[in-house]
Amino acid sequence: MTDVDNIRIAFDEGSLLTLKIVLAALLFGIALDTRVADFKEAFRRPKAIAVGIAAQFLVLPGLVFLLTLLLDVRGSVALGMLLVACCPPGNVSNILTHRAKGDVALSVSMTAVGNVIAIFAMAPLFAFWGGLHPTGSTLLQGIELNAWDVLSEILVVIGIPFVLGLTLANLRPAFATKASKIVGPLAFLALGAIIVISLTGNWDIFVHYIMIVMVAVVLQDALSLGLGYGIARVTGLPSRSRKAMTFEVGIRNSGLGLVLIFTFYGGLGGMALVAAWWGIWDIIAGLIVAQLWARRTKDEPEPVVAPGRVS
Repeated sequence: MTDVDNIRIAFDEGSLLTLKIVLAALLFGIALDTRVADFKEAFRRPKAIAVGIAAQFLVLPGLVFLLTLLLDVRGSVALGMLLVACCPPGNVSNILTHRAKGDVALSVSMTAVGNVIAIFAMAPLFAFWGGLHPTGSTLLQGIELNAWDVLSEILVVIGIPFVLGLTLANLRPAFATKASKIVGPLAFLALGAIIVISLTGNWDIFVHYIMIVMVAVVLQDALSLGLGYGIARVTGLPSRSRKAMTFEVGIRNSGLGLVLIFTFYGGLGGMALVAAWWGIWDIIAGLIVAQLWARRTKDEPEPVVAPGRVS
């Protein structure tokens, strides 16, 4: 069987363009459900936001780096795990927080702030941790990568759609509220369809390497969700905020990771398989946790959420 570091996942230019459009629509949908007030809310709750940002962009990549060493995974699998860890959260975290009866306002605020920070932090974070990895760094050395090219790609896929959506949301809030209920879910379903189609088109590769990838993704996902909950508990955040923090740290936008993998890393086997399987398992695990939390939570009054939020 070919080494997973030497395989490439088939993904043509048309499919990549479709993935970028879908991901941009997903970020546009997140922004439609975001208001300037969300950023003001973040400044009013600096402790919770600071804890969440530190967990996502500082602690999580470091812990995942240690996990790759502990599991002794191949270089491309390690790079895939690290790239996913450096990805920003998505609006799925808002939906799961709502289902778990958590603090939706905090979740929305953290998603907005996290995506803005990721525009500039994601590339250098991945370059740092990937460059430290004993086997992953060797693969990175064989790839000519311009930091500005990566930043430009992230700006196009995340930055511009987010700014456009945020602008529309604050100029035409009523329209944005209605549009977000359509754009976000459709983009999310389309992203799921692309991942499934991609796996189906590379079924032989997926079947051969699924056990290697599955164990890594399941453990990383458990680590991410556990980190979110644990750091919120240690820092004394209330119950609803702990639920929001769990999903904000645990849910990663692996669709962005796939865009970068196919654009700059040639569909490198382990990276692509990790990001694709993460896109499926992350949601399954999140729904299980949210449902268990919802069942255990006694009826409590929902926090007041501004119009346009998850309901």
